[in-house]
Amino acid sequence: MSRSRRPPATRWLRRTMRRLLARVPARARFALCRALVDCDPDPDLRLELKVAETRDELEDCFRLLHDAYVGCGFMKPDPSGMRVTIYHALPTTTTLCAKWEGRVVGTVSIIREGVFGFPLQSAFDLGRVRRQQGPIAEVSALAVHAEFREAGGSILFPLMKFVREYCTRMSDTRHLVIAVHPDQSDLYEAVLFFERLREEPVAAYDFANGAPAVGATLDLPSAAAAFRRAYKGRPPHKNLHAYFFELELPQIKLPRRRYFTTNDPVMTPQLLDHFFNRRTQVLARLDDRRKALLWSIYDTPEYRRVLPPVDQGASTGHVLRRHQRHSLRAPAEFRLEVDGAERIFVFDIVEISLSGFQAESRLDLPLHGRGVARVQLGRMDWSHNEVCVVRCKQSDNSRFYGFRVEEPDDAWCRCVAALEVSLTSRELLR
Repeated sequence: MSRSRRPPATRWLRRTMRRLLARVPARARFALCRALVDCDPDPDLRLELKVAETRDELEDCFRLLHDAYVGCGFMKPDPSGMRVTIYHALPTTTTLCAKWEGRVVGTVSIIREGVFGFPLQSAFDLGRVRRQQGPIAEVSALAVHAEFREAGGSILFPLMKFVREYCTRMSDTRHLVIAVHPDQSDLYEAVLFFERLREEPVAAYDFANGAPAVGATLDLPSAAAAFRRAYKGRPPHKNLHAYFFELELPQIKLPRRRYFTTNDPVMTPQLLDHFFNRRTQVLARLDDRRKALLWSIYDTPEYRRVLPPVDQGASTGHVLRRHQRHSLRAPAEFRLEVDGAERIFVFDIVEISLSGFQAESRLDLPLHGRGVARVQLGRMDWSHNEVCVVRCKQSDNSRFYGFRVEEPDDAWCRCVAALEVSLTSRELLR
C-alpha cells in the first residue's frame, strides 16, 4: 500500500476533494479520473527501471518504503529505517525499482504465490480469482520518493508499466491482486480497471498497521480491451492503452535469464543474513512453522547457516515432495505413436523436477502414453527425454498433465540442479 506524504494544508485540501468526489456517482467520478490521466510517452533517459538485485538497491528500496509507510501511518518506525517483510525473503518475490540518475526514487514488489501465500489473504478471499485459473501475483510495497509524488505519474506510471511487462513477459502471471488504502481505490478501479474483491473496505488491515484497505484484482489477458475502450482516440499523454500495451520504453531493463524460469531470485545467503538477521529481526520473529517452510525452500548448507534454528518436530502444513518442483514456462513437443502413426503434441511445461514435469495443453494427450519429449529449457539449452503421461487435471480452458521422466539427460539434470541449490539469477548466468 502507498499514500503520499504531503504538507497538512495539501492533505486537508485533497481529503476535502475526495469527500466531495465520493458523492459523485461512480461512473462520472471514474470518467473524471481517466480525464486527469497524464502519462509521458517519452520519459527522460535519466530514468531507469530494473529488478533490484544489489544490496544497495534493495536497501534503498526498503528505506523508501519505510519512509512512505511511516509517513502515512501504515507502519511504526523501525530502528533499521527499513520496511522488510518475510515475503521479501522468498525467491518468488521480485522487487522492482525506478532509478533517477542512479538514485532509487520508486519501488514496488511482485509477490508470486509461495509457501506463505499472499499478504492480503489475511483479509480478503481469493476464491473468485482462483476459480478463473491461472497464476496470481500480488502487487505490494509500492512507494514513490517525496520529490516525485507531485509530478503526476512520472514515476508511478512507468513502474506500473514495468509491473505489467514483467508479469506478462517474465513471470507468466494472469491475475494481479492488490490491497490499497480506500483513498487510492479510484486510481486502481477507474484508471487501471482493477475490480474489487469485496464491495466494502476492510476496516483494519493488519499488514498495514490496521489501516483500512480495499482489495482488488485485474485479469491481465482481458485488460487490453478495457483500456482500449476507455482511452481510444486520446492524445499520447492521456492514452494509457497505447502507453501500457503498445509503447516500448528503453528505460525498462527486463532481467536476463539462462533458463525460462518465472522467478528472479536475488537473495544470496549474505543478503538474507544482512537484511533479515543483522539489520532487522524478521527471521527471529517467525513461528516454527514458517521457519520450517524456509528450511524446505533453502535446503543447502550455505543458506541454512543464516536461517533460524527450527524445531525438528515442527509441521509445515505441506507434504514435501521427494523431488522439489520449480516454476518455469518452457516450450516442448511430445512425440509418440498412436494407432501405428507418429503424432506430435506441442505444449508448454510449467513446472519441472528431477523426476518429471507438469505441462499445460489445450489438446487431449493419451493417458499413460509413452514417447520422447523435446524441451527448450533456455535459449541455448535443449533436453530430450523418454517420458510417460501419468495424470491429467482439467480446468476451464486448459488441461494440465503430469509426466514422469524415465532417465533425465544431462541438460535436464543441469537445469534442475541449478534451481535446486537456490542459485540467484546472477549466478545462473555464469
